[in-house]
Amino acid sequence: MDWERYFIKSEEAILIVVDVQEKLVRAMEEKIVSKIIKNIIILVEVAKVLGIPVILTEQYPKGLGQTIEDLKKVLPEYHPIEKITFDCCAEEKFLATLRSYGRNKVILTGMETHICIYQTALSLLSKGYFVFLPKDAVCSRKEENWKTGLQLSILAGALPGDTETITFQLLQKAGTEEFKKLSVYFK
Repeated sequence: MDWERYFIKSEEAILIVVDVQEKLVRAMEEKIVSKIIKNIIILVEVAKVLGIPVILTEQYPKGLGQTIEDLKKVLPEYHPIEKITFDCCAEEKFLATLRSYGRNKVILTGMETHICIYQTALSLLSKGYFVFLPKDAVCSRKEENWKTGLQLSILAGALPGDTETITFQLLQKAGTEEFKKLSVYFK
């Protein structure tokens, strides 16, 4: 068994936030999307504390709007990669940016699980990246589509998890300053 794929350390990780945009958010069930946004924000905070780069995408922002304000406020910087492809890797700027970090463990979050998340996961896996998929930080407009996207991504090799599991795996131990800053999100 290839145990390497199950471990993630901050120095090898990168966080990708896919298409958390105004019109897409409004199309989601409010109860679900608020939880997803909360978890993505936690993962952004984790990334900032642990020095993990964040890549943000926006699908056709002219039609779907920009990244929502709540997320923009916590991002280390707001430089979205605009795309019209569902697979983020099909956008040259995205792939070049990803490669520039030299990291091979991707935490993939955002919208929609059965479209952009799934297609991006497939491409990343085919390019040799390890994909960590926090189930509580991705969503689709319909629960069935969310389940399908998760199942297909997992069958292809993405590792399912959740925000807390991934955070504590990145932290590795209690008692550190990083642990103290981030543990407040899980009380």
